Amino acid sequence: MPTPVGTAVIQGIKPGLRVFISAGAAGIGRAIADMLIVHGAKVFVCDVAQPAIDDFKRRYPTQGASLADVSDEAQVARVLGEAKAHLGGLDALINNAGIAGPTGGVEEIAVAEWRRCIDVGLTGQFLCSHFGVPMLKEAGGGAIVNMSSAAGRHGYAYRTPYSAAKFGVIGFTQSLAKELGPSNIRVNAILPGIVEGPRMEGVIRARAEQLGLSYTEMEMEYLARVSLRRMVTPHDVAAMVVFLLSPMGENLSGQSIGVDGNVETL
Repeated sequence: MPTPVGTAVIQGIKPGLRVFISAGAAGIGRAIADMLIVHGAKVFVCDVAQPAIDDFKRRYPTQGASLADVSDEAQVARVLGEAKAHLGGLDALINNAGIAGPTGGVEEIAVAEWRRCIDVGLTGQFLCSHFGVPMLKEAGGGAIVNMSSAAGRHGYAYRTPYSAAKFGVIGFTQSLAKELGPSNIRVNAILPGIVEGPRMEGVIRARAEQLGLSYTEMEMEYLARVSLRRMVTPHDVAAMVVFLLSPMGENLSGQSIGVDGNVETL
């Protein structure tokens, strides 16, 4: 007899799922790690902040963590090797690392600031995939989740390096989905919107100073562009990652999924 509509069992991730998360010791990455661990995953994270790594290790002494800058090829090669040794293989790769980049007009932004934003937010995803995909293939398939942004769907004045990197992530995601689908590897992008936390506070503050507005006025301007008129939380983003890594998302690939309250414009 068919299962009645609305009573189907929600399937979580496979117990012991082996997951690597870049920038996974703080912020959105930490929320993803926390939720995956609660759901039974084995996790290895990298981060550029030693205090965040230390805190992660204190909280999760049996999970893996290492200091690494994803824009550096040698460091990425090393940390993915450490992840393989710790986890015994890899089932999922979460390309979460990124930086806010500078706020300013195109004539004001330093070339070094542009390059740093692209190197971390886009090249870092390439490098982690370059060294991680062979491990996913060895496992017989798996999933990659790339972190883009609502800024990867909308142009973002005075944040051109960040927006360019996030647009690039979507193209990278769609290309990898086509390339890796025959190897049973699903590739999707998540596009968070205005996410509660220190990074967004810094972005709002920088833009407010540029326009001569108060922080509260600038925050209200940002939220006026969101249909639900509220920020999302890191846990909202983490929940979408869990869904994509679960059997519930097994036929999703090549998608760019907004977790943003419907950002209408930036």
